[in-house]
Amino acid sequence: MTGLRLIVGLGNPGPEHARQRHNAGFWFVDELARRHGGHFRIEPKLFGEACKVDIAGQGVWLLKPATFMNLAGKSVTAALRFWKIDPEQALLAHDELDLPPGTARLKLDGGHGGQNGLRDTMRLLGHGQFHRLRVGIGHPGHKDRVVGWVLGKPSSADEILILRSIDEAMDVMPLAVAGEINEATKRLNTAKP
Repeated sequence: MTGLRLIVGLGNPGPEHARQRHNAGFWFVDELARRHGGHFRIEPKLFGEACKVDIAGQGVWLLKPATFMNLAGKSVTAALRFWKIDPEQALLAHDELDLPPGTARLKLDGGHGGQNGLRDTMRLLGHGQFHRLRVGIGHPGHKDRVVGWVLGKPSSADEILILRSIDEAMDVMPLAVAGEINEATKRLNTAKP
């Protein structure tokens, strides 16, 4: 099985959004870049910031769309085309309302679950055949409060849990990049929250 060649963090650009729950995907790729010596730079043709890192002896592109969440697919599809990467070799890391803080899960394919970055990417690709890293941020309890919740900052306790789940996801990335995505998924998805 082919490993990952592109890891995208979904989020909103700008310092005012940096610590919001909606930017959990950015937190993930920022930490990947930090651990693997990558430095993001603006790539206008990709509508975002990108860098290349070495994970498990493989070159992997990291991407942070600068299009804002609702138009993230424009950046994702531009990167897939430019680097000639199949969607199945891509992982999109995003915030997940349906998982509690402290939980991160890998999955392939599926719906967008109301996540606008996934929705836009699927609209432009015409399918959802890519990997997702779902970073749990919890749910505010009522759908009318979701927008304020995702655009809000987590409590310090929740932030610690979110960052811990990102650490757990980091630990399985070498497997995913090496083509052992099923093993990576099994290990992460059975991790105790």
